[in-house]
Amino acid sequence: MRLLVKAPAKINLSLDVLYKRPDGYHEVEMIMTTIDLADRLELTLLDRKEIRILSHNRFVPDDQRNLAYQAARILQERFSVDKGVAIMIEKNIPVAAGLAGGSSDAAATLRGLNKLWQLGLTLDELAELGAEIGSDVSFCVYGGTALAKGRGEIITPLPAPPTCWVVLAKPFIGVSTADVYRRLSLNGIKHPNTQEMIEAIEYGDFAGVCSNLENVLEDVTFKLHPEVALIKEQMKRFGADAVLMSGSGPTVFGLVQHDSRMQRVYNGLRGFCDQVFAVRMLGEQETLD
Repeated sequence: MRLLVKAPAKINLSLDVLYKRPDGYHEVEMIMTTIDLADRLELTLLDRKEIRILSHNRFVPDDQRNLAYQAARILQERFSVDKGVAIMIEKNIPVAAGLAGGSSDAAATLRGLNKLWQLGLTLDELAELGAEIGSDVSFCVYGGTALAKGRGEIITPLPAPPTCWVVLAKPFIGVSTADVYRRLSLNGIKHPNTQEMIEAIEYGDFAGVCSNLENVLEDVTFKLHPEVALIKEQMKRFGADAVLMSGSGPTVFGLVQHDSRMQRVYNGLRGFCDQVFAVRMLGEQETLD
């Protein structure tokens, strides 16, 4: 038996860090939304109790370092599953890009194996398991648009943002999220107005969404990788309505309402950036069918 599952990327419309917690993690407040750039996973049921990861992308680990592998293992162990799975990952989301590609693969694996192994778990139960794998996995289980708190695992669903194009540009570098958080100083940083962003989304106010895009990790990543700041400036110059770095970077995205302007931004960036995509926001939550 085989099952195909889609694993969409996410972008951060806002990312705030409130304080360092006693457990070593940072308390965050983020608004995230899924976009129509996705990995595709093919899950094949195996009669023996093993987990196999397959991919043509050399940057995708095929062992326990892979979050999809960890998702399969946690379900196997927690629910005494005596079957296995081969997971073929068609990688379309850039790796180490601030787009939650690995987390989304893990979330898609949780949703897919819930069906393949007939576990009968709810989305809430899958999201709770996802929190044990990584900070963004819970959000990716639900998808859509949400406010994420805690270390990213406390999810409050939000309506879909106003419809627009999302142009993404990723330079050929990877960024370590742990390294960025380690270098973040909370003294004197400008915090996003999360409530204003929520209201702009709820009212379908595109201009309000644009004016409240904010990410406190930008300055840290810009210092480590000045080319990321350059991409942001170029994207503004080419005419994006608003521009922000996603997650800890290095991907930068621009929101663009009009088709003709999207084409101009997209074409302009392709001249000097390795990976450029023009996609739509998805905005809607996942369902268990």
